[in-house]
Amino acid sequence: MLFVFAFLPANLLSQALLKSPRAKNIAMLVFSLVFYSWAGPRYLLLLAGMSLICWAGALIIERADPDGMGPFWLTLTVGLCLAILCIFKYLGFILQNIKDIFGVPELIPAIALPIGISFYTFQLISYVVDVYRGEVEAQRSYWMVLLYASLFHQCIAGPIVRYKDVREDLLWRRTKPTEVSEGVSRFAVGLAKKAVLANGCAAIADQLLLTDAGAMASVPAMGVLLGAVVFTMQIYLDFSAYSDMAIGMGLMCGLHYRENFDYPYLSGSIKEFWRRWHISLGSFFRDYVYIPLGGSRCGELRQLFNLFVVWFLTGLWHGASWNFILWGLYFGLLLAAERFLLGGVQERLPGPVRHGGVLVLVTFSWIIFKFTDMALLGTAVRGLFGLNGNGFTSGAVKLLFTNNVYFLCLAAAACTPLGRMAHTMLRNLGRRNEAFYCVSAVWDVIYPAACLILAAMALVGDSYNPFLYFQF
Repeated sequence: MLFVFAFLPANLLSQALLKSPRAKNIAMLVFSLVFYSWAGPRYLLLLAGMSLICWAGALIIERADPDGMGPFWLTLTVGLCLAILCIFKYLGFILQNIKDIFGVPELIPAIALPIGISFYTFQLISYVVDVYRGEVEAQRSYWMVLLYASLFHQCIAGPIVRYKDVREDLLWRRTKPTEVSEGVSRFAVGLAKKAVLANGCAAIADQLLLTDAGAMASVPAMGVLLGAVVFTMQIYLDFSAYSDMAIGMGLMCGLHYRENFDYPYLSGSIKEFWRRWHISLGSFFRDYVYIPLGGSRCGELRQLFNLFVVWFLTGLWHGASWNFILWGLYFGLLLAAERFLLGGVQERLPGPVRHGGVLVLVTFSWIIFKFTDMALLGTAVRGLFGLNGNGFTSGAVKLLFTNNVYFLCLAAAACTPLGRMAHTMLRNLGRRNEAFYCVSAVWDVIYPAACLILAAMALVGDSYNPFLYFQF
């Protein structure tokens, strides 16, 4: 609430009052650093330090001979960033596994995970690599690189923004009234999607996908299935909401972030799903890992190797836990099967069958994603297939579904483009009919205002506000 009704308006006011792009950027940097330091000022030094490494590294790389010392400086800069990421995110996981395997004494340090470290690390790496490739000029001002890495719109929850995509906006920023209006609407819709729908789904899913092994074992098969379906909606609504808010806030300030989700649950294949889900992450691994490894330009065995490297890293990026690695390899296996075994067979199946199959496979994947405790994951999977001896359903599960059926239908509709299609239809009618034009104009004002009010009511009245992506 403080962010929505105090911090964000103050930031927007500063952007409106200041005229030069330099002044706007200085103000944006101050707001971004204050925002990031809110949860832990000490980790602001880490963000600033990594930005300094990449700023200096990019300047050296730009001046270096690409056939001489260029690769060395690139490797050193990227290696330092990845080393810092590994220390803060994966060191405890690595030491815990060493302890479990070899029985060595306690070695695990207490290292708190800096929020958003995976997002801004990947952003800075993409900047350095793009400078090395000659796709963008190195930024001379350190504070501009720090601004790029710390933009509060997307620093902690994405999307992963590449410097070359926002360079022009940062250097010669202009705000347009139509984009400000669009940004306000996009932000309000995203806020409501998170506060009302995603949090509502979380409250239901957490009653079924439990964190206690004994309690989880008592959930019947339909309870686990319902929990998995609701969590499938929750994770999309939650993450896409943050992207909506980031894109909307960017538009209000003259910054254009690329879309990060494109209704992925409508996909007809796993490959298509990953073209629509977390687009900025998928494109990062494609452009900076898969293609440099050889991509699809080599033999089948090497393609398989490249594919599984990417999906091992994709899973690991999501968290320092074996379930995330398993989740990534699960998708790697599905993509390999589509490419090398099915041979396009699924494309000849009826549309509903293809879409239904993808939804089943993706929903199962979110069960893997949900449980970081592998024993608990095993209990949930057995429960899904009715192997925990608790029957098919129960009165409590039926009551939970009945009490929330209308809300779940609304959440399911929000995972599709039905709302956007209805809005587009209304606008098209408005171009041909004056009455519809008036309705469309009024709707464009009322809809974001209603979303903002609903979100505020939900945030004030309910303290349950889970942040799924804190481990990133």
